[in-house]
Amino acid sequence: MPQLVRQLSPKIGSETDLRPAVEFLNSIILESRERSVSSIVTRERERERERERERGGGMGWAIALHGGAGDIPLNLPPERREPREAALRHCLDIGVAALKHNKSPLDVVELVVRELENHPHFNAGKGSVLTSDGTVEMEACIMDGRTQKCGAVSGLTTVVNAISLARLVMEKTPHIYLAFDGAEAFAREQGVETTEKSHFVTSENIERLKQAQEANRVQIDYTQPIPKEPTKETTIADGDSQIGTVGCVAVDNQGNLASATSTGGLVNKMVGRIGDTPIIGAGTYANSLCAVSATGKGESIMRATVARDVAALMEYKGLSLEEAAAYVVGECAPKGTAGLVAVSAKGEVTMQFNTTGMFRACATEDGYSEIAIWPSV
Repeated sequence: MPQLVRQLSPKIGSETDLRPAVEFLNSIILESRERSVSSIVTRERERERERERERGGGMGWAIALHGGAGDIPLNLPPERREPREAALRHCLDIGVAALKHNKSPLDVVELVVRELENHPHFNAGKGSVLTSDGTVEMEACIMDGRTQKCGAVSGLTTVVNAISLARLVMEKTPHIYLAFDGAEAFAREQGVETTEKSHFVTSENIERLKQAQEANRVQIDYTQPIPKEPTKETTIADGDSQIGTVGCVAVDNQGNLASATSTGGLVNKMVGRIGDTPIIGAGTYANSLCAVSATGKGESIMRATVARDVAALMEYKGLSLEEAAAYVVGECAPKGTAGLVAVSAKGEVTMQFNTTGMFRACATEDGYSEIAIWPSV
């Protein structure tokens, strides 16, 4: 080793002078050994998960879905609340039935998100909100936990179900992400259902855009009408307080996982803006441990890599799904900016948010189910 040190540091003059360099090299060797041990531990965890799958997988199927998180007022009018609750119940029933009929988690999450996209009361597909130019730009993402294959799209203006196009990107191209004109051209090539741009421009969305522009801000679809000159107490930093998104995560009784997310983005967003939804590891993620779909303020979710961090805490820290999701939402994403639904390979489910509320629903094979908006008492 002294000879190596002298080669690295030719100006060293004595054996005593070698001591710092020797200590430095020893630290490098120690670090290398630690990385090797970490690699061995990771491989052993993978082998254990494989053995668990061979023994019959997880503890049972589970599913969770959301219709967006944000500053949802507790006095949300019944005409805005009830249709969304009914839609959540309908979509949950569809997902549960599909899992019971042994549909793959990937098929299940696509099916459920398609239903949510077709519902005009959620901000995705038919219910997509408008940009500052009065146009629609939809985005979506889907990911298979077993293979970690994924597909994403942005800037869609005519595609009826963005989530299905995202799956085609995953299955029919060498790429992960297509956007704007390229995504629209691919949709036509694949023969997916498209419609006139005017199909998405509803009178309700026009009114929402008008309110947002009068207040010079962006807002979620179910935000209450706001004054033209908000008081200091109601003004939100950056003028970007909420986002509407739909998403679904599922696991079958073999422990296979999938996640899907879709959105129209922000009311009055800039043309060309892309949020967290189609970004792998931010708004959408799935691997062999868990599947996550996030919702909230996209810029905050992207900075915190919310979806991936849940999986990382489970993999590298050994946290449970509940612990990992609670930490990410409570400690990593700023308060009032994020929510998520997640399931684990063991059939666990969690629905976490740091906003006023989140439209959400879940069910597990053991009979548990929940449909809610605000924090449970």
